[in-house]
Amino acid sequence: MATFTLAARVDIELDIRKSRFIGIVMPVADRAAALHEIDRMRQAHPNATHVCWALMAGGQSGMSDDGEPSGTAGRPMLEVLRHHELDGALAMVVRYYGGIKLGAGGLVRAYTDAIATALKQAQRIERVAMAELDIGISYAAEPQLRHWLAQHKYQLLDSRHDTLVHLLLRLPAADLDQAEEAIRRVASNASIKRSI
Repeated sequence: MATFTLAARVDIELDIRKSRFIGIVMPVADRAAALHEIDRMRQAHPNATHVCWALMAGGQSGMSDDGEPSGTAGRPMLEVLRHHELDGALAMVVRYYGGIKLGAGGLVRAYTDAIATALKQAQRIERVAMAELDIGISYAAEPQLRHWLAQHKYQLLDSRHDTLVHLLLRLPAADLDQAEEAIRRVASNASIKRSI
């Protein structure tokens, strides 16, 4: 099943019964990157009443109501991200309270609408699982393997030369089996280590 992330950050603003809601959606690599962005948002809006967030990042997902009644901000935002099949995505809403209470249902709608509105303007891109191959080959096989690498446009992360040529490649995980076969055709005694 395909999952998606966002191409770029999108910010929107909604005024709901005198409260100002700033909705932000953005791609993030992991929870640490998300927490850094949340801290930056808190610093940028020191007078905001709440900075609520939801993160879809595989096993690092999370959410916060940041003082709003439990279940009225983080959970609804997380559900919007799930509905859009997003991963590696952070949703934040900065709220400036305007003096009129919205009630639990009103808060759920406000936080949901802020993220849904931002996502309408965001470009979703398919998230491709990547893997790395650490390859050890003879010097004689290096030119042919580099030619193959250039043809497939796989990313060369590192190379070093000692008794063997060592190349560290980054490629889509779905290509691993096919890539290993091709490398063994070029250099039958290649040593290949995977990391996903």
